[in-house]
Parts: sequence; C-alpha cells; structure tokens
Amino acid sequence: MPLSRITTNSIANNSINASDLLDGSITTSKIASSITLTTPSITGDITVSGNSTTNGTGFTKIASGTTAQRPTSNVAGYIRHNTSLGYPEWFDATSGSWLTFKSTGSYTATYVAVAGGGGGGAGLSPASGASGAGGGAGGMLTGTTLLVSGIVYTTTVGGGGSGVAAPSTSAAANGTPSTISGSTISTITAIGGGGGGGGADGPTAPTINAGRPGGSGGGLGGCTSGPTASGGSGTPGQGNPGGGNQTNTRGSHGGGGAGGAGSTQGGNSSPGGPGGPGVETSISGNTATYGGGGGGCPWGTAGQPNQAAGSGGPGGGGTGGTATAPSTGNPGNGGTVNTGGGAGGGASWNGGSSGHGASGGSGIIIISVPTASYSGTYTNANVTTSGANTILTFTSSGTVTG
Repeated sequence: MPLSRITTNSIANNSINASDLLDGSITTSKIASSITLTTPSITGDITVSGNSTTNGTGFTKIASGTTAQRPTSNVAGYIRHNTSLGYPEWFDATSGSWLTFKSTGSYTATYVAVAGGGGGGAGLSPASGASGAGGGAGGMLTGTTLLVSGIVYTTTVGGGGSGVAAPSTSAAANGTPSTISGSTISTITAIGGGGGGGGADGPTAPTINAGRPGGSGGGLGGCTSGPTASGGSGTPGQGNPGGGNQTNTRGSHGGGGAGGAGSTQGGNSSPGGPGGPGVETSISGNTATYGGGGGGCPWGTAGQPNQAAGSGGPGGGGTGGTATAPSTGNPGNGGTVNTGGGAGGGASWNGGSSGHGASGGSGIIIISVPTASYSGTYTNANVTTSGANTILTFTSSGTVTG
C-alpha cells in the first residue's frame, strides 16, 4: 500500500512495510504538526536535527548500563546512567573521561595529623664537653571536619628535622608541618617538632643549648657553665615542652612529646633524660601511638663506667647516644618514620669524642570517612576499612576528593 494512496487518519498496526515507502514520499507538508505515539518501541539509532522538546510531568529515561558497558567510541554529548556507580554520567571530550552527575553533599570526617619530629642536638667535646639534647615530637592534632562531595582536599605530610653533625653548639632543625587543606575548610596545621639543643660551653650557653620551640619543644642541651636555661616550648593542644631547667649540667634532656613533657633528668654522671610520651589513637581500627619525644644523652669523663642514654618517648621517639668508656660519645638514634617522633641527641665524653644528633621521624595523616557517604577518589593513600568507615592513611603528600 504505497503511502501516497493512504487517505485514512487511522492506520492498522503493522500495516505499513518498508517496501510501501518510496524515497522522498514523506515531506514536511504531509506530516501533521503534532503526532501522538502510544507506547511505541523503536530499535536502532535515531538522529534528530534541530532542537528536541519533551513535555510532561513524568520522566525521561536514558540509556543505562555498567561501567564495563560504556560505549567504546565516545564523543561529546553522550549521557547515560551508570549502574555500577549509581549516578548518571556524561562524556567530557576535553578531559577524555566520563564524569558523574550527583548532588553536592557533605559528611563528617575524623582525622589525625602528625607533623615531622625535631632533629637531635650534637655533642661537644672540648676539654670538658657537653651533650646534645633530644628533639621534640611533631605536633599532633585530632578532630573532625566537614568534607564536601566533589571537592579536592590536599594532604601534606611533614618531614623530620635534620640532626646536627658533631661537634657543634647549634640547635638542631625543626620538623616541618603536616596540613590538610581545601576550599571549604580552614587549613588544619600540625606544627613541626622543635630541634634539640646542642652541647654548649661558656656563659652564652642559654642562647645555644636551649631547645627550639615547636609542636613539642626540643630538650635542653648540656652546658659547662652559664645561667639557667630551659627546653623549648610546645604548642598548646599539639604537644609539650622539652625537658631541662638547669645550669652547669653537662648531660642533656629529652624532647617533649605529644602526651607529656620531656624529662629534666640529665646530670653530669647520670643517664640522659627520656623523651616525653606520645598519644595513642585507634582511628584506623588498631591502636597506635604517635608523637614521642627524642631521648637526651649522658656525659662521660675519666674514671666513669658506661653511661646510659635517655630512652625515646613511646610513639617513635629516638633513643639518645650512650657515653662509652673510656672516651666515646655516641650518636643518637633517629625518630621512627611516619610517627612524628623526635630524634635522639648525640653524647659527649670529656676530652674524647662526641656523637652526632639524629634526624626526626616524618609525620603521618589519617582520615576516616563513613563508607556509606564516601564515593570520592584519592592519591597516595593506603586504604583500609574499619567497621562502617573507610580509612585513608597518608605517609606522603596526596589528595582526597570528597
């Protein structure tokens, strides 16, 4: 039944075959301005030139499939519902990737941020000698923050401060901060640990051997003479001061820890002062301790036996150097990586050798997000789960997208 012979306004179902249609037989003038189709089913591709308007109060259903079922040849303008992700998506020709449509939501994340620990001071061995002090732990912050879906947040993990080569009167370097930043939050900054004071000799000792301030302060280095000095101050809410408030004491003191001050123990013929303790956290589902202060050192002289070093504080603090008869001041031990532990100082032996100060431990950032709310991405994170939460652990700098 050629189309040109149809005069009725009602055509029976399946009454027109492809052979009934002549090329060019349907023109604009022969098509009504409005055509009503009742539950049609069309197989194959349809191309519409010009604009297309869909009216109604119901819905328009688009193509739906898994990530694996995406088209293999993609061009700008493709849109589909991704059943693997649970969101509609569109192909972005500029980036050459599929991007999702989803509402902007927010959720509460819990974090731990620990900065790099301070370096250890070095021993000084002139005729009398004095020992270097332990470094302070990196500042430790815990809390919650509101993350927004689709926003990129940057995590920067701080490095440990470098130790001092012996013999030296210089205080060691501070650790560097660890930060979490993004456009929707105030930057979270854990402050680097203070460097341990160096061994000093003479009335200017307090300007040399006082530990540096930081997240936790560096310990007071040993000195042969001079007025009273103290360990470096800590940052409230992040750490504690370094040990030491003495004069003419040639042994050195421990660096402050996130959980307590460094020890003031450190006499002329006694073990070095221990570093301050760190703080436990179970944010990852397992209990771990971060932010221990570095240990101080003894001072040795003729006729004495070996002298023990100050222990590093629990949470990655490095042990100080020992003084070994008859004439050796040994180097300190470094803070443990990714704990923010302060470094141990270097010991001194009267008229003998002196030990180097070690380097502080690097920091760490841990972010816990509710698994049901989080569907973002990340870089440079180790990902685990704990209960209903996804745990992102950063041991180097990276990003997390809400």
